Parts: sequence; structure tokens; C-alpha cells
Amino acid sequence: MTSAHPQSVARSVGTNRALTVLARVGFVASALIHLFIGILAIRVALNQGAETDQSGAIGQIAQLPGGVVMLWIAVVGLFALALWLVIQAILGIGYASKKRWVRSLVALAKAVAYFVLGVTALTFAQGGSTNASSSTQQLTSGILTLPGGQMLLGLVGLIIFGVGVYLIRKGVRRGFLQDIVLPVGASRGAVLVLGTVGYIAKGIAIAVVGVLFVVAAIIVNPTQASGLDGALKALAALPFGSAILIAIGVGLIAFGIYTFARARLARL
Repeated sequence: MTSAHPQSVARSVGTNRALTVLARVGFVASALIHLFIGILAIRVALNQGAETDQSGAIGQIAQLPGGVVMLWIAVVGLFALALWLVIQAILGIGYASKKRWVRSLVALAKAVAYFVLGVTALTFAQGGSTNASSSTQQLTSGILTLPGGQMLLGLVGLIIFGVGVYLIRKGVRRGFLQDIVLPVGASRGAVLVLGTVGYIAKGIAIAVVGVLFVVAAIIVNPTQASGLDGALKALAALPFGSAILIAIGVGLIAFGIYTFARARLARL
């Protein structure tokens, strides 16, 4: 008896209707989280202190009526979306095309991000809590203690910065259209605007996170690398920072609304 080829198994699982439905639920969960991050960013810009990252947003969802139930649904959806992305990565591995390898690496990176979101949502769903900024600082401190840790942390910062630039480029060039089936009618224009604005805003926020990691590596101070919360608050500290942060917050809300649409329009 010959064993099934891993890519054939992955293709079979990846087209499973139950998994694709749950993956769409994962997009809905991601959309809700981005909406709250955007709202929290605007609150910070208006001097209404808040934790403007994934854990802060998930904590806000947990406080809603029925929020815990929503989080349990989000956990299942986010893990399913992570699994679907891993399967897509497997389907691309082993082919000669460099583009396939790049897509596989991007899919794996996204899978890790959604898995981390799922773990955070699971923590809050079980009644616990977590602080993404503190976790990031602890991770940064651990990297700095490694041999060559300063260079490694700087490299991590450059990679994160590169991801931010990639997202900005994806928004400007509307590369997100490869991910969805663009609707017809009045909603077509809305999806284009939301996707463009949303990706640019998210890219700027991620790029600032990367800059903070590089700064932390240069001055050997892990407290400078505090993740998305620190990045958005760093923007608030700039001249006209409140206006900039409000714009980023609106953009993240736009990304959240786009992701709601993507839950239905995504090519799965």
C-alpha cells in the first residue's frame, strides 16, 4: 500500500467545506479585533488611555454582552484559518517557481499570526488575560541576551518593517484583489476603498513596530519594543500625533470592515 502524497492530502483537507466555513469565521473574528484596535487607537488620540493592541481589543470584546461566547467562536475560527493557511503553504512547497515559495512563506507567516491571535482569544475566553506589550518586551529582552542578540533583534525589526512596507504596497497597488472575488455594483467601490485605506493604515502601524524594534536593538533597551500598542502611542507623541493616530485608527476600522467583507468574498 502506498501512502498518499502530502500535497494531495493537503489539497483534500484544504477544500473541506467545514474547514473553509470555519476559516471564514476566522476572518470575521479578525475583522472584529481590528475594529476594536482602531477604536482604541482613536481613544488614545483623544487622551482616553487604552491598550491599543490585539490583547486590548480582545479584552474589550470579552466585556461585551455574550462576549465570551463570541471569543470561543473566534478561537475556533482563528485556529481553522491558521490551519487553512498552513495547508495553502504546503500546496506551494516543492514547486520550482520562486513565486510559489514566496507565497508559501507569506501563508506560513499569516498562519502564525492567526494562531497567536487564537491563543490570545482562548486565554480571554477562559477568563484569563494577557498583555501583548509586556510579552513583547520579555521576548525582546530574551533575544538581547543571546549571542549576537543585538543584531538578531535589529534583523527582526527590519523584517517587521518590511512586512509593513509590503502591506502599504499591497494597499496602494490593490494587491488584495488577488485574495477576493470582487463584487459588482455599488459595493465594488466600497470594497476597493476600504481595502486600500485599510492596508495602508495597517502597514504604517506595522512599519512603526519594526522601527521600534530596530531602535531597541541600537540602544539595547527592550522597553522600546512594545509591539503595536507602543507603535501607536509613539505616533501619538509626534507633532500632530493625535491627528495622525486618529487617521490610523480610522484606517484600521476600514481594514476591519474590509475583513468582514473578505469573510464572504475570500478565495478559499
